[in-house]
Amino acid sequence: MQNIAIRGGRIVDPLAGRDAVGDLYVVDGRIVARPMEPWDVEIDATGCLVCPGFIDLHVSFREPGDEKDETITSGTAAALAGGFTAVGCFPDSVPAVDNRAAVEFIQLQTDRAAHCRVLPLGAVTKNRAGAELAEIGQLVEGGAVAFSDGKQPIANAEIMRRALEYVRMFDRPIFDLPLVPELAGNGVMHEGFHSTLLGLPGIPAAAEEIMVARDIALAELTGAHVHLMCLSTAGSVELVRRAKRRGLAVTADVAVHNLVLDDSAVKSFDSNVKVLPPLRTAEDQAALIEGLRDGTINAISADHQPFAEEKKEVEFDQAPFGAIGLETLLPVCVTELIATGRLSWSDLVRCLAVRPAEILRLPAATLEPGSPAAVTVVDPSAEWTVDPDRFFSRSRNTPFAGRRVKGRVVAVVVDGVLRFAPEYDVVPAL
Repeated sequence: MQNIAIRGGRIVDPLAGRDAVGDLYVVDGRIVARPMEPWDVEIDATGCLVCPGFIDLHVSFREPGDEKDETITSGTAAALAGGFTAVGCFPDSVPAVDNRAAVEFIQLQTDRAAHCRVLPLGAVTKNRAGAELAEIGQLVEGGAVAFSDGKQPIANAEIMRRALEYVRMFDRPIFDLPLVPELAGNGVMHEGFHSTLLGLPGIPAAAEEIMVARDIALAELTGAHVHLMCLSTAGSVELVRRAKRRGLAVTADVAVHNLVLDDSAVKSFDSNVKVLPPLRTAEDQAALIEGLRDGTINAISADHQPFAEEKKEVEFDQAPFGAIGLETLLPVCVTELIATGRLSWSDLVRCLAVRPAEILRLPAATLEPGSPAAVTVVDPSAEWTVDPDRFFSRSRNTPFAGRRVKGRVVAVVVDGVLRFAPEYDVVPAL
Protein backbone atom coordinates (compact mmCIF):
# COMPACT_ATOMS: atom_id res chain seq x y z
CA MET A 1 0.00 0.00 0.00
CA GLN A 2 1.00 3.62 -0.54
CA ASN A 3 0.66 6.86 1.38
CA ILE A 4 -1.05 9.19 -1.09
CA ALA A 5 -1.89 12.89 -0.93
CA ILE A 6 -4.44 14.26 -3.41
CA ARG A 7 -4.26 18.03 -3.17
CA GLY A 8 -6.53 20.88 -4.17
CA GLY A 9 -9.37 18.97 -5.80
CA ARG A 10 -13.11 19.52 -5.53
CA ILE A 11 -14.20 16.66 -3.30
CA VAL A 12 -17.66 15.37 -4.27
CA ASP A 13 -18.94 12.95 -1.63
CA PRO A 14 -22.75 12.71 -1.65
CA LEU A 15 -22.95 10.36 1.34
CA ALA A 16 -21.01 12.80 3.48
CA GLY A 17 -22.85 15.79 2.04
CA ARG A 18 -19.52 17.23 0.93
CA ASP A 19 -18.85 19.27 -2.20
CA ALA A 20 -15.88 21.54 -1.56
CA VAL A 21 -12.25 22.08 -2.51
CA GLY A 22 -9.80 20.34 -0.21
CA ASP A 23 -7.09 17.74 0.22
CA LEU A 24 -7.55 13.99 0.57
CA TYR A 25 -5.11 11.64 2.27
CA VAL A 26 -4.69 7.87 1.96
CA VAL A 27 -2.65 5.90 4.50
CA ASP A 28 -2.47 2.10 4.76
CA GLY A 29 -5.39 1.61 2.39
CA ARG A 30 -7.81 3.98 4.12
CA ILE A 31 -8.86 7.60 3.97
CA VAL A 32 -7.39 9.55 6.89
CA ALA A 33 -8.24 12.96 8.31
CA ARG A 34 -4.78 14.18 9.28
CA PRO A 35 -1.82 14.46 6.92
CA MET A 36 1.44 12.75 7.64
CA GLU A 37 4.86 12.68 6.04
CA PRO A 38 6.46 11.45 3.92
CA TRP A 39 4.13 10.75 1.00
CA ASP A 40 4.84 8.02 -1.52
CA VAL A 41 2.68 9.83 -4.09
CA GLU A 42 1.41 13.41 -4.28
CA ILE A 43 -1.22 14.27 -6.90
CA ASP A 44 -2.08 17.81 -7.90
CA ALA A 45 -5.85 17.71 -8.39
CA THR A 46 -6.33 21.45 -8.96
CA GLY A 47 -9.35 21.95 -11.24
CA CYS A 48 -10.32 18.29 -10.88
CA LEU A 49 -13.08 16.44 -9.06
CA VAL A 50 -12.20 13.85 -6.42
CA CYS A 51 -14.91 11.21 -6.06
CA PRO A 52 -15.50 7.84 -4.43
CA GLY A 53 -14.35 5.10 -6.81
CA PHE A 54 -16.83 4.26 -9.55
CA ILE A 55 -18.48 0.82 -9.60
CA ASP A 56 -20.11 -0.82 -12.62
CA LEU A 57 -22.75 -3.36 -11.68
CA HIS A 58 -22.33 -5.66 -14.68
CA VAL A 59 -19.72 -6.11 -17.39
CA SER A 60 -18.67 -8.97 -19.64
CA PHE A 61 -15.01 -9.96 -19.75
CA ARG A 62 -15.38 -13.17 -21.84
CA GLU A 63 -12.62 -15.11 -20.08
CA PRO A 64 -12.45 -18.05 -20.39
CA GLY A 65 -13.81 -18.94 -23.82
CA ASP A 66 -13.73 -15.75 -25.90
CA GLU A 67 -10.42 -14.12 -25.02
CA LYS A 68 -10.20 -12.54 -28.46
CA ASP A 69 -13.07 -10.28 -27.41
CA GLU A 70 -11.74 -9.43 -23.94
CA THR A 71 -9.83 -10.83 -21.00
CA ILE A 72 -9.95 -10.04 -17.32
CA THR A 73 -6.60 -8.24 -17.71
CA SER A 74 -7.68 -6.07 -20.65
CA GLY A 75 -11.17 -5.52 -19.25
CA THR A 76 -9.92 -4.35 -15.87
CA ALA A 77 -7.39 -2.08 -17.58
CA ALA A 78 -10.27 -0.53 -19.53
CA ALA A 79 -12.21 -0.20 -16.27
CA LEU A 80 -9.36 1.70 -14.65
CA ALA A 81 -9.12 4.06 -17.61
CA GLY A 82 -12.84 4.73 -17.17
CA GLY A 83 -12.49 5.49 -13.46
CA PHE A 84 -13.86 2.22 -12.09
CA THR A 85 -12.36 0.76 -8.95
CA ALA A 86 -14.68 -2.28 -8.99
CA VAL A 87 -16.90 -4.05 -11.51
CA GLY A 88 -19.46 -6.83 -11.28
CA CYS A 89 -18.53 -9.54 -13.79
CA PHE A 90 -21.22 -11.45 -15.68
CA PRO A 91 -21.08 -15.26 -15.59
CA ASP A 92 -21.29 -15.44 -19.41
CA SER A 93 -17.91 -17.03 -20.04
CA VAL A 94 -17.51 -20.46 -21.66
CA PRO A 95 -17.97 -22.48 -19.51
CA ALA A 96 -20.38 -20.37 -17.50
CA VAL A 97 -19.62 -19.29 -13.92
CA ASP A 98 -22.04 -21.77 -12.38
CA ASN A 99 -19.73 -23.47 -9.88
CA ARG A 100 -17.26 -22.50 -7.18
CA ALA A 101 -14.16 -23.28 -9.23
CA ALA A 102 -15.26 -20.83 -11.93
CA VAL A 103 -15.71 -18.05 -9.37
CA GLU A 104 -12.28 -18.74 -7.92
CA PHE A 105 -10.76 -18.62 -11.41
CA ILE A 106 -12.08 -15.08 -11.87
CA GLN A 107 -10.59 -14.05 -8.55
CA LEU A 108 -7.24 -15.62 -9.43
CA GLN A 109 -7.06 -13.81 -12.77
CA THR A 110 -8.07 -10.57 -11.07
CA ASP A 111 -5.24 -10.91 -8.57
CA ARG A 112 -2.79 -11.58 -11.40
CA ALA A 113 -3.92 -8.51 -13.31
CA ALA A 114 -3.70 -6.28 -10.20
CA HIS A 115 -5.86 -3.55 -11.72
CA CYS A 116 -9.33 -2.98 -10.25
CA ARG A 117 -11.53 -5.26 -8.17
CA VAL A 118 -13.72 -7.79 -10.01
CA LEU A 119 -16.85 -8.93 -8.20
CA PRO A 120 -18.11 -12.25 -9.63
CA LEU A 121 -21.79 -12.63 -10.47
CA GLY A 122 -22.71 -16.30 -10.25
CA ALA A 123 -25.07 -17.90 -12.76
CA VAL A 124 -28.66 -18.37 -11.61
CA THR A 125 -29.07 -21.52 -13.69
CA LYS A 126 -26.66 -24.21 -14.79
CA ASN A 127 -24.87 -23.16 -17.97
CA ARG A 128 -27.22 -20.14 -18.01
CA ALA A 129 -29.72 -22.41 -19.77
CA GLY A 130 -32.71 -21.36 -17.66
CA ALA A 131 -33.73 -24.91 -16.80
CA GLU A 132 -32.07 -25.90 -13.50
CA LEU A 133 -30.76 -23.81 -10.61
CA ALA A 134 -27.00 -23.57 -10.25
CA GLU A 135 -25.26 -24.48 -6.99
CA ILE A 136 -26.02 -21.12 -5.41
CA GLY A 137 -24.68 -21.97 -1.95
CA GLN A 138 -21.33 -23.05 -3.35
CA LEU A 139 -21.14 -19.94 -5.51
CA VAL A 140 -21.69 -17.77 -2.43
CA GLU A 141 -18.94 -19.65 -0.60
CA GLY A 142 -16.66 -19.06 -3.59
CA GLY A 143 -17.25 -15.31 -3.49
CA ALA A 144 -20.23 -14.54 -5.75
CA VAL A 145 -21.72 -11.18 -4.74
CA ALA A 146 -24.94 -11.51 -6.76
CA PHE A 147 -26.59 -13.81 -9.31
CA SER A 148 -27.50 -13.37 -12.95
CA ASP A 149 -27.76 -15.23 -16.22
CA GLY A 150 -26.22 -12.21 -17.91
CA LYS A 151 -27.88 -11.00 -21.07
CA GLN A 152 -29.99 -14.16 -21.06
CA PRO A 153 -33.38 -13.36 -19.46
CA ILE A 154 -34.63 -15.75 -16.78
CA ALA A 155 -37.77 -16.52 -18.74
CA ASN A 156 -39.25 -19.31 -16.59
CA ALA A 157 -41.25 -17.68 -13.77
CA GLU A 158 -41.07 -20.77 -11.54
CA ILE A 159 -37.26 -20.93 -11.89
CA MET A 160 -37.07 -17.24 -11.05
CA ARG A 161 -39.29 -17.67 -8.00
CA ARG A 162 -37.23 -20.57 -6.62
CA ALA A 163 -34.00 -18.69 -7.29
CA LEU A 164 -35.26 -15.64 -5.41
CA GLU A 165 -36.32 -17.77 -2.45
CA TYR A 166 -32.88 -19.37 -2.40
CA VAL A 167 -30.74 -16.22 -2.72
CA ARG A 168 -32.78 -14.46 -0.05
CA MET A 169 -31.19 -16.79 2.49
CA PHE A 170 -27.78 -15.40 1.53
CA ASP A 171 -28.87 -11.75 1.24
CA ARG A 172 -27.86 -11.58 -2.41
CA PRO A 173 -29.76 -9.91 -5.29
CA ILE A 174 -30.66 -11.45 -8.63
CA PHE A 175 -29.81 -9.31 -11.66
CA ASP A 176 -32.30 -9.99 -14.45
CA LEU A 177 -32.51 -8.61 -17.98
CA PRO A 178 -36.26 -7.94 -18.32
CA LEU A 179 -37.21 -9.25 -21.73
CA VAL A 180 -39.86 -11.73 -22.85
CA PRO A 181 -38.01 -13.86 -25.43
CA GLU A 182 -41.17 -14.80 -27.36
CA LEU A 183 -42.11 -11.14 -27.81
CA ALA A 184 -38.57 -10.08 -28.69
CA GLY A 185 -38.45 -12.82 -31.31
CA ASN A 186 -35.96 -12.03 -34.06
CA GLY A 187 -36.17 -8.29 -33.47
CA VAL A 188 -32.98 -6.26 -33.93
CA MET A 189 -34.10 -2.76 -32.87
CA HIS A 190 -36.96 -0.91 -31.20
CA GLU A 191 -40.34 -1.60 -32.75
CA GLY A 192 -41.69 1.72 -33.94
CA PHE A 193 -41.50 4.35 -36.65
CA HIS A 194 -37.85 3.82 -37.52
CA SER A 195 -38.04 0.01 -37.63
CA THR A 196 -40.94 0.34 -40.07
CA LEU A 197 -39.03 2.88 -42.14
CA LEU A 198 -35.90 0.71 -42.25
CA GLY A 199 -37.74 -2.56 -42.75
CA LEU A 200 -36.10 -4.20 -39.77
CA PRO A 201 -37.89 -6.48 -37.27
CA GLY A 202 -38.56 -4.72 -34.00
CA ILE A 203 -38.62 -5.48 -30.28
CA PRO A 204 -41.72 -3.88 -28.72
CA ALA A 205 -41.55 -1.96 -25.45
CA ALA A 206 -44.04 -4.49 -24.07
CA ALA A 207 -41.40 -7.23 -24.29
CA GLU A 208 -39.53 -5.43 -21.51
CA GLU A 209 -42.43 -4.05 -19.51
CA ILE A 210 -44.22 -7.39 -19.12
CA MET A 211 -41.07 -8.94 -17.65
CA VAL A 212 -40.48 -5.93 -15.38
CA ALA A 213 -44.01 -6.39 -14.00
CA ARG A 214 -43.42 -10.12 -13.50
CA ASP A 215 -40.14 -9.61 -11.66
CA ILE A 216 -41.70 -6.99 -9.42
CA ALA A 217 -44.53 -9.39 -8.58
CA LEU A 218 -42.02 -12.13 -7.72
CA ALA A 219 -40.01 -9.75 -5.57
CA GLU A 220 -43.18 -9.02 -3.63
CA LEU A 221 -44.05 -12.71 -3.36
CA THR A 222 -40.64 -13.82 -2.12
CA GLY A 223 -39.38 -10.74 -0.28
CA ALA A 224 -36.10 -11.07 -2.19
CA HIS A 225 -34.10 -8.36 -3.95
CA VAL A 226 -34.55 -8.13 -7.73
CA HIS A 227 -32.27 -5.86 -9.71
CA LEU A 228 -33.57 -4.99 -13.18
CA MET A 229 -30.77 -4.39 -15.64
CA CYS A 230 -30.72 -1.91 -18.48
CA LEU A 231 -34.18 -0.39 -18.33
CA SER A 232 -35.04 1.24 -21.65
CA THR A 233 -38.69 2.28 -21.71
CA ALA A 234 -40.85 4.91 -20.02
CA GLY A 235 -43.31 2.19 -19.02
CA SER A 236 -40.59 0.26 -17.20
CA VAL A 237 -39.53 3.37 -15.28
CA GLU A 238 -43.08 3.95 -14.09
CA LEU A 239 -43.49 0.31 -13.00
CA VAL A 240 -40.30 0.48 -10.93
CA ARG A 241 -41.34 3.85 -9.48
CA ARG A 242 -44.61 2.34 -8.23
CA ALA A 243 -42.79 -0.70 -6.82
CA LYS A 244 -40.43 1.50 -4.83
CA ARG A 245 -43.30 3.56 -3.47
CA ARG A 246 -44.69 0.30 -2.10
CA GLY A 247 -41.39 -0.47 -0.41
CA LEU A 248 -40.46 -3.52 -2.51
CA ALA A 249 -36.85 -4.68 -2.78
CA VAL A 250 -36.49 -3.64 -6.42
CA THR A 251 -33.57 -1.70 -7.91
CA ALA A 252 -32.66 -0.87 -11.50
CA ASP A 253 -29.96 0.52 -13.75
CA VAL A 254 -29.77 1.99 -17.24
CA ALA A 255 -27.08 1.58 -19.90
CA VAL A 256 -25.36 4.83 -20.84
CA HIS A 257 -26.10 4.41 -24.56
CA ASN A 258 -29.83 4.18 -23.85
CA LEU A 259 -29.59 7.55 -22.12
CA VAL A 260 -27.95 9.47 -24.95
CA LEU A 261 -28.90 7.67 -28.20
CA ASP A 262 -32.33 6.89 -29.63
CA ASP A 263 -33.58 4.52 -32.30
CA SER A 264 -32.99 7.04 -35.07
CA ALA A 265 -29.28 6.17 -34.74
CA VAL A 266 -29.99 2.82 -36.39
CA LYS A 267 -30.45 4.65 -39.71
CA SER A 268 -26.66 4.46 -40.05
CA PHE A 269 -26.85 0.62 -40.00
CA ASP A 270 -23.78 0.75 -37.75
CA SER A 271 -23.76 -2.56 -35.92
CA ASN A 272 -22.24 -0.84 -32.89
CA VAL A 273 -25.64 0.71 -32.12
CA LYS A 274 -27.24 -2.74 -32.09
CA VAL A 275 -27.65 -3.25 -28.36
CA LEU A 276 -29.96 -5.16 -26.03
CA PRO A 277 -32.31 -3.75 -24.93
CA PRO A 278 -32.46 -1.71 -28.13
CA LEU A 279 -32.19 2.05 -28.37
CA ARG A 280 -35.70 3.38 -27.78
CA THR A 281 -37.41 6.71 -28.51
CA ALA A 282 -36.54 10.25 -27.40
CA GLU A 283 -39.56 10.10 -25.08
CA ASP A 284 -38.16 6.98 -23.44
CA GLN A 285 -34.80 8.74 -23.02
CA ALA A 286 -36.45 11.63 -21.20
CA ALA A 287 -38.24 9.22 -18.85
CA LEU A 288 -34.98 7.37 -18.11
CA ILE A 289 -33.19 10.59 -17.20
CA GLU A 290 -36.07 11.66 -14.98
CA GLY A 291 -35.89 8.21 -13.36
CA LEU A 292 -32.25 8.87 -12.52
CA ARG A 293 -33.04 12.29 -11.13
CA ASP A 294 -35.77 11.09 -8.77
CA GLY A 295 -33.97 7.89 -7.71
CA THR A 296 -36.27 5.43 -9.47
CA ILE A 297 -33.27 4.20 -11.45
CA ASN A 298 -30.38 3.56 -9.08
CA ALA A 299 -27.35 3.40 -11.33
CA ILE A 300 -25.82 3.96 -14.74
CA SER A 301 -23.94 1.06 -16.31
CA ALA A 302 -21.55 0.90 -19.23
CA ASP A 303 -23.18 -2.43 -20.13
CA HIS A 304 -19.73 -3.38 -21.44
CA GLN A 305 -20.25 -6.05 -24.11
CA PRO A 306 -17.01 -6.54 -26.09
CA PHE A 307 -16.89 -8.29 -29.46
CA ALA A 308 -13.93 -8.75 -31.80
CA GLU A 309 -14.13 -6.62 -34.94
CA GLU A 310 -14.94 -9.47 -37.29
CA LYS A 311 -18.01 -10.35 -35.23
CA LYS A 312 -19.45 -6.85 -35.62
CA GLU A 313 -18.35 -6.20 -39.20
CA VAL A 314 -21.32 -8.04 -40.70
CA GLU A 315 -24.81 -7.05 -41.80
CA PHE A 316 -26.76 -5.31 -39.08
CA ASP A 317 -29.29 -8.09 -38.55
CA GLN A 318 -26.49 -10.69 -38.30
CA ALA A 319 -24.32 -8.84 -35.79
CA PRO A 320 -24.43 -9.73 -32.08
CA PHE A 321 -26.06 -7.31 -29.65
CA GLY A 322 -23.72 -5.17 -27.58
CA ALA A 323 -21.29 -2.28 -27.29
CA ILE A 324 -18.31 -1.54 -25.08
CA GLY A 325 -18.54 1.38 -22.71
CA LEU A 326 -16.15 1.30 -19.75
CA GLU A 327 -13.78 3.87 -21.24
CA THR A 328 -16.47 6.20 -22.57
CA LEU A 329 -19.17 6.17 -19.87
CA LEU A 330 -17.75 9.04 -17.83
CA PRO A 331 -17.05 11.47 -20.71
CA VAL A 332 -20.38 10.71 -22.39
CA CYS A 333 -22.19 11.41 -19.11
CA VAL A 334 -20.24 14.63 -18.59
CA THR A 335 -20.91 15.81 -22.14
CA GLU A 336 -24.54 14.80 -22.47
CA LEU A 337 -25.85 14.96 -18.88
CA ILE A 338 -23.64 17.21 -16.74
CA ALA A 339 -22.86 19.90 -19.33
CA THR A 340 -26.53 20.08 -20.35
CA GLY A 341 -27.70 20.48 -16.76
CA ARG A 342 -29.75 17.30 -16.71
CA LEU A 343 -27.70 15.82 -13.86
CA SER A 344 -25.45 17.37 -11.22
CA TRP A 345 -22.08 15.95 -10.23
CA SER A 346 -23.59 14.71 -6.98
CA ASP A 347 -26.32 12.95 -8.98
CA LEU A 348 -23.72 11.29 -11.20
CA VAL A 349 -21.53 10.13 -8.31
CA ARG A 350 -24.59 8.61 -6.65
CA CYS A 351 -25.32 6.68 -9.86
CA LEU A 352 -21.72 5.55 -10.43
CA ALA A 353 -20.54 4.87 -6.90
CA VAL A 354 -22.94 5.25 -3.97
CA ARG A 355 -25.91 3.23 -5.18
CA PRO A 356 -23.94 0.45 -6.93
CA ALA A 357 -22.08 -0.13 -3.65
CA GLU A 358 -25.40 -0.39 -1.83
CA ILE A 359 -26.82 -2.88 -4.36
CA LEU A 360 -23.74 -5.11 -4.15
CA ARG A 361 -23.54 -4.90 -0.32
CA LEU A 362 -20.09 -3.30 -0.49
CA PRO A 363 -18.66 -0.84 2.05
CA ALA A 364 -20.23 2.60 1.66
CA ALA A 365 -18.83 4.60 -1.26
CA THR A 366 -17.59 7.63 0.65
CA LEU A 367 -14.38 9.57 1.24
CA GLU A 368 -14.95 9.96 4.97
CA PRO A 369 -11.95 9.18 7.24
CA GLY A 370 -11.68 5.48 7.99
CA SER A 371 -13.27 4.39 4.71
CA PRO A 372 -11.47 2.00 2.33
CA ALA A 373 -9.45 4.02 -0.16
CA ALA A 374 -11.23 3.75 -3.51
CA VAL A 375 -10.87 7.10 -5.27
CA THR A 376 -11.47 8.43 -8.79
CA VAL A 377 -10.07 11.80 -9.91
CA VAL A 378 -11.68 13.44 -12.95
CA ASP A 379 -10.66 16.44 -15.04
CA PRO A 380 -14.11 17.75 -16.07
CA SER A 381 -12.76 20.26 -18.58
CA ALA A 382 -10.53 17.93 -20.61
CA GLU A 383 -11.74 17.74 -24.21
CA TRP A 384 -10.85 14.84 -26.46
CA THR A 385 -12.08 12.74 -29.35
CA VAL A 386 -13.07 9.12 -28.79
CA ASP A 387 -10.56 6.93 -30.65
CA PRO A 388 -11.24 3.19 -30.21
CA ASP A 389 -7.73 2.33 -31.41
CA ARG A 390 -6.38 3.85 -28.20
CA PHE A 391 -8.63 1.84 -25.89
CA PHE A 392 -7.25 -0.59 -23.35
CA SER A 393 -10.12 -2.95 -24.22
CA ARG A 394 -9.36 -5.59 -26.83
CA SER A 395 -12.56 -4.74 -28.66
CA ARG A 396 -13.50 -1.60 -30.59
CA ASN A 397 -17.31 -1.83 -30.83
CA THR A 398 -18.24 1.59 -29.48
CA PRO A 399 -21.14 3.68 -30.82
CA PHE A 400 -19.23 6.83 -29.82
CA ALA A 401 -16.19 6.57 -32.11
CA GLY A 402 -15.15 9.99 -33.39
CA ARG A 403 -17.36 11.86 -30.94
CA ARG A 404 -15.93 14.97 -29.26
CA VAL A 405 -16.38 14.70 -25.48
CA LYS A 406 -15.50 16.45 -22.23
CA GLY A 407 -14.23 14.89 -19.03
CA ARG A 408 -11.39 12.48 -18.49
CA VAL A 409 -10.22 10.26 -15.64
CA VAL A 410 -6.74 11.33 -14.52
CA ALA A 411 -6.14 9.13 -11.46
CA VAL A 412 -7.61 6.05 -9.80
CA VAL A 413 -6.74 4.64 -6.37
CA VAL A 414 -7.78 1.03 -5.69
CA ASP A 415 -7.38 -0.50 -2.22
CA GLY A 416 -4.91 2.21 -1.24
CA VAL A 417 -2.70 1.88 -4.34
CA LEU A 418 -2.45 4.32 -7.26
CA ARG A 419 -3.36 2.08 -10.19
CA PHE A 420 -3.98 4.66 -12.94
CA ALA A 421 -2.43 8.10 -13.44
CA PRO A 422 -1.00 8.66 -16.95
CA GLU A 423 0.52 12.01 -15.98
CA TYR A 424 2.59 10.16 -13.38
CA ASP A 425 3.42 7.28 -15.75
CA VAL A 426 1.08 4.88 -13.95
CA VAL A 427 -0.85 2.89 -16.54
CA PRO A 428 -2.23 -0.65 -16.38
CA ALA A 429 -0.12 -3.38 -17.94
CA LEU A 430 -1.69 -5.58 -20.62
